[in-house]
Amino acid sequence: MSDLRGAPNVMASRKHPKGSLDFFPTPPWATRTVINEVLRPYGIETSGKRVRDPAAGGGHMIAPLLESFSAVDYSDVEDWGINPEIRDFTFETRDSLVADGHAVPDWIFCNPPFNIAERFLDRALSIATEGVAFLCRLSWLCGQDRYRTIHGPRPARFFCPFSERVAMIEGVWDPEASSATDYAWFIWFAADAGRNDLRSEVWHLPPGMQDRYTRNSDMALASPGEAARRAAARKAGEIVQTLPLFEGA
Repeated sequence: MSDLRGAPNVMASRKHPKGSLDFFPTPPWATRTVINEVLRPYGIETSGKRVRDPAAGGGHMIAPLLESFSAVDYSDVEDWGINPEIRDFTFETRDSLVADGHAVPDWIFCNPPFNIAERFLDRALSIATEGVAFLCRLSWLCGQDRYRTIHGPRPARFFCPFSERVAMIEGVWDPEASSATDYAWFIWFAADAGRNDLRSEVWHLPPGMQDRYTRNSDMALASPGEAARRAAARKAGEIVQTLPLFEGA
């Protein structure tokens, strides 16, 4: 696919309750940052290449990918408003893509559901022919189980933490939102498969990336003020719940 339209095709998939799908749209500037501040300086050419986003959500990562890659395919297990191809990536293989008429991607870019990010990584590393880029919470780097299954036996080539916060809220992208959560890009190269002697190279993404890589066109994907509206609604709800009750009024 090369745009955000087209009739969805359906593959075998589990049915997930929408509330459990961990949908936190990626600010478009965060995707432009890793392409322009890491991949290109390292010599990775994206023009002429195909990329797939298997958790496309509302298309917030697709827009910047279309600026850099020659072909962009996308899917999701649910339709969040962009009419994607419905595919459950936890079942995906190269063979399943080819069987459904798709090309195998050079790259997979994804903001995976946090609770099943490791399963997404298993699939992505078995499918992409050149590399995988995942945007995850910084805490994904930690944990004994993740060390045993991910960061020890198959460390990312690049670990790219943001110096500024990448603010995400559930369901929409609000460029005015704030956050206490830190994020980083994790990048694997297919050529490193099977190597466990690697040590991840850290690329600190400097402050100012949001200002540098936000485009006016991104606002078509934005819901400004939504974080403030939710905060006000929560506060109002708390006030109502704590008001004293008076009889006979």
